[in-house]
Amino acid sequence: MTKKYKLTNEIKNIDGTTLYRIESLKNFGDVKAGDKGGWIESEGNLSQTGNCWVFGNAMVGDNAVVSGNAWVFGDAVVFGNALVSGKAWLGGNAKVSGDAKVSGEAWVSGNAWVRDNAQVSGNARVYGTARVSGKAVVSDNAMVFGDARVYGNARISGKAWVSGNAWVFGKAMVSEGHVNKGDFL
Repeated sequence: MTKKYKLTNEIKNIDGTTLYRIESLKNFGDVKAGDKGGWIESEGNLSQTGNCWVFGNAMVGDNAVVSGNAWVFGDAVVFGNALVSGKAWLGGNAKVSGDAKVSGEAWVSGNAWVRDNAQVSGNARVYGTARVSGKAVVSDNAMVFGDARVYGNARISGKAWVSGNAWVFGKAMVSEGHVNKGDFL
């Protein structure tokens, strides 16, 4: 297998962890040979196959993996045992950590966090300062945004929206409609 990127000598130390800037060795997707990327702790963090890439100031560390055609960009951070895969996008100041998974064509952006064992998949969107945690699942075309919180074993799917200061938790399931400011399910 021909490698698509290498670790450069440019390093960044974050809380005692050394991250290395990546550099593309060949053209793929929107990346050209010689393009500098973001920061990873080891080659285990970014697949050498597919069009996945870490851009700009984005960082991936610990045992986290970016694979498939996923993009991590902006100042986004992926760490722990997290997985960003498929055609997922993670940008802005978003964070994915723990054993969380972002997959399919899902987007996580802004200052949003996905952590613990949470999953965001399909065409789901999580943005703003939203938090998805615990064993929560956000899937299909669902959106979680604003200061919304989805946690516990909650399931948000279909065309559902959770926004404002709404909290959805426990074993709640929302598959249609809009849960908004001050709503607690």
